[in-house]
Amino acid sequence: MLFRSLIAIGLIALLSGCAGLTSRESLQGQGNPALWKTHKEQIAQLDAWQISGKVGIRAPRDASGKSASGSGTLFWLQRQDYYDIRLSGPLGRGAARLTGRPGEIVLEVANQGRYQAESPEALLEEQLGWKLPVSHLLWWVRGLPAPKSRSQLTLDSESHLQRLEQDGWEVDYLRYAEQNGYTLPERLKLRGHDLEITLVVKDWQPRQLAQ
Repeated sequence: MLFRSLIAIGLIALLSGCAGLTSRESLQGQGNPALWKTHKEQIAQLDAWQISGKVGIRAPRDASGKSASGSGTLFWLQRQDYYDIRLSGPLGRGAARLTGRPGEIVLEVANQGRYQAESPEALLEEQLGWKLPVSHLLWWVRGLPAPKSRSQLTLDSESHLQRLEQDGWEVDYLRYAEQNGYTLPERLKLRGHDLEITLVVKDWQPRQLAQ
């Protein structure tokens, strides 16, 4: 029982990461670093959420000249280290569902099959041809930098992320919304690895399970 408890605590710590300002972050912009630290500590405590919205992807044409660009609806359920991400109708490929936890990832594509891998990035690239930073998105969607690599942060006048540069990606935060006392991204645009992704969150339901 003690061993299981220690594992659970470790997973929670991995998800929430170091909430304070770290040496991996380089700050600029109009925001106040102290206010950013306070905001980051609050948002990092969110270890569960439900999101519904829309996603648009612009990608280069493949060798046959076919464009992979398109749009679809998004549903994202997060419960600590487990996630369930569903895309309906993106890029004309039908529905796709990505579920898993560290080391156990499953992708289900309508009328195509069920695939497994240890990495969500490798799985999506292999089956759908998208180099999506899924592990980073767990942080970016909350308006936080991923904790394990260097990042360049630009703060807005409210000391929230306005722009993030990390691991070859640029993320612009275009709009925020207040939900249950949390200020969370409502519209963001990602650019990197020959992809441009626009995410619009229509409904945020943030939760804190580990208390």
